[in-house]
Amino acid sequence: MDFVEILRWTASGTGTIAALMVAAHISTRITGYGFVIFTFSSMLWITAAFFQDQDPLAMQNIILFGINLFGIYRYLWRNPDKKTQKAPASA
Repeated sequence: MDFVEILRWTASGTGTIAALMVAAHISTRITGYGFVIFTFSSMLWITAAFFQDQDPLAMQNIILFGINLFGIYRYLWRNPDKKTQKAPASA
């Protein structure tokens, strides 16, 4: 098993685990960590794609990397419990 094959199998495994975590949506934090794992998986796929000269796979995962960063922001960085407060109505 060469280096690129190890990258590909690891990317497949982490992507599957991340998909289960996001799909289950057990909690906001678990979903957020699913996006962290998705981001790691995308980095592995990008690396493997460049080693094998597979530009379409690399491009797809560069885009997914950005989407996953948005998921991390949405579920882990911003405060999901903070709701916008409306100003009290004046009488």
